[in-house]
Amino acid sequence: MIVIDIPKNFTKTPGWRTYDDGPYSGQEFYDKLLKKGYEDALAQDVKLKVILDGSNGYTTSFLNEAFRLLGGEFGGDAVWHRLLIVSNEVPKYIERIKKGVYAMERK
Repeated sequence: MIVIDIPKNFTKTPGWRTYDDGPYSGQEFYDKLLKKGYEDALAQDVKLKVILDGSNGYTTSFLNEAFRLLGGEFGGDAVWHRLLIVSNEVPKYIERIKKGVYAMERK
């Protein structure tokens, strides 16, 4: 299993959607950690565990952008079945991520 712990590996204070919105955006998270983590999990045929707990909270735009980009590049079903999202502090983040993963397919 590949593990990305966002507060430990990226930031405890995630930002907004894109680079233009400021530091630690969803786009930056996708570019710097999430895409490579997913590619590594795919190559090893294991799950990608993403831990959200321990941060100062997430904007919907951060979660949507990062996981929308991932789903758009690799396909919603493929991505969703490989992800294991840990969000014990705010369980509703999991549904927001799922919506993001499938967002590109609805167009």
